[in-house]
Amino acid sequence: MTAATGTTSRPRTPLRAYGASVLLGAAATLSGVALTATSGWLVVRASERPVVLTLLTAVVGVRAFGISRPLLRWAERVRSHDVALGDLARAREDVARRLVPLTPARLGRRHRAEVAGAVVDDLTDLTEAPVRAGVPLAAAAVTVLATAGLTALVSPTVALVHVALAAALAGVTLLAVRLEADGQARLEQARAEVLRVGELVALRRRDLLAVGAGTDARRWLDEAQAHWSAAVRRQARGRALAQGAAVALLGGATAAAALVVARLDVAAPVAALLVLTPVALSDALTPLADAARSLARARAARRRLDVLLDQPPAVVERPAHDTVTSPVPHLRLEAAGARWRPTEPTAAGADALDLDPVDLDLPPGSRTLVTGPNGGGKSTLLALLARQLDPATGRLLVDGTDARDLPLADLRSRVAVVDDEPWVLATSLRENLRIARPRPEPLDGPDLDARLVRGLREAGLGPWYDDLPAGLDTRLGTGDRALSGGERTRLGLARALVSERGVLLLDEPVAHLDAGTAAQVMGDVAAAAGRRTLVVVSHDDLPAGVVDRTVRVGPSEDGTR
Repeated sequence: MTAATGTTSRPRTPLRAYGASVLLGAAATLSGVALTATSGWLVVRASERPVVLTLLTAVVGVRAFGISRPLLRWAERVRSHDVALGDLARAREDVARRLVPLTPARLGRRHRAEVAGAVVDDLTDLTEAPVRAGVPLAAAAVTVLATAGLTALVSPTVALVHVALAAALAGVTLLAVRLEADGQARLEQARAEVLRVGELVALRRRDLLAVGAGTDARRWLDEAQAHWSAAVRRQARGRALAQGAAVALLGGATAAAALVVARLDVAAPVAALLVLTPVALSDALTPLADAARSLARARAARRRLDVLLDQPPAVVERPAHDTVTSPVPHLRLEAAGARWRPTEPTAAGADALDLDPVDLDLPPGSRTLVTGPNGGGKSTLLALLARQLDPATGRLLVDGTDARDLPLADLRSRVAVVDDEPWVLATSLRENLRIARPRPEPLDGPDLDARLVRGLREAGLGPWYDDLPAGLDTRLGTGDRALSGGERTRLGLARALVSERGVLLLDEPVAHLDAGTAAQVMGDVAAAAGRRTLVVVSHDDLPAGVVDRTVRVGPSEDGTR
């Protein structure tokens, strides 16, 4: 399960909430044990050709156990999933809240969609662990104890066989957990290497071919794939070993019970019941290997979530002594440097920074192009201005006040950021734009729609919008209206324009557009920006009139800073 702040690994729902599920699961499994054992007794007893009336109780019992088993299993699943799904909803809300101060600075180089997908999968593994592991393990323990207790009334020795079987399978389960955890760790490393090498070759294929490294690149891919395949096979061998050991132990327990029963002076139907009981217990004990896999996945998921969520926030909000009142604040960076990694300053000083200390004055209405080499700190500078990062050196002033002494929401509510990968929600075009509007919404009805359409036209999407039969009601996303890379970029620009925010920060806004369209879009954006402050990060020059100055960050061409 998931944690509250600082304790991701602790369950939010008390384990006693699963008590009813354990009892229902144990009752379902005991019904299966009783069904098998009673059926064996009935078959052997019937072979003796007794008076039929003497078999009616067993016949009714077989029917009752056969009906109650699936009904009880259904009730157990409904109850346990109801508890788990409720906990999952609360956990997702809590993790989303804790991710906000970590985004994007503490996400590393992973895309937001990748992080969100990984977090969702990890939370699912955690909340499924009680259902797939906790409840089956507890139900199996109750079943074995109850079966051993009833069997002891007839033969304590057979009861000991049951207890020994359970203990041996518990050891197999622990071994399976170890093997699965080890296999998952190796598989994660191998998968990460495949992704790393694949991304390197895909993104740098021209450079690799230019230096004659095409053969080496193929070898890297083959080696990474071979390591991944070896990890998959190793994990499969561990699973097969655990599953095979469980089946072998059940067979051994059945044989041991038969040897014990052969020396007992009991009726043949009773002997059949005692011999078949270990077989009947397979319904409770064979799922233990799957439970081990679920436990191993949950441990790995808990570890990954702890690493992600226990990071210090990228922005520290001190008690606010002032507020931002101007709609277009005056921003100033004074010797401001920053780093994405949550590390302390080192003796290397500025060499440990992702953005070297920079001075930058952004009065209201200014228009600035930020350029420089890859890794020079352009996006880091935008993160500072948007208060997604706190300066590691120097400070950010907002209307003359240190940004750390202002409410975080004050500055963020005045800044619109458009990155190089705008997201598209699987909903209507109207809702894709409204999400950027101020709250509470100052416009409604036709006035709001007119503002949204104007934003689309200002971003260069006018002709595209005119061709939409449903207009703002057009649904976007997978399975509906698809958007090209350029259209996604312009949709992000339209959001920024309709947001009514005074500072527009654009990170490579036209990287996916051809030169002519890029020039047109940036001209439209500059005209629509009006008196707002505009900061554009780009490797390319912008058309005349879009910006009034250019600032370079990062090392110069000769490598100096």
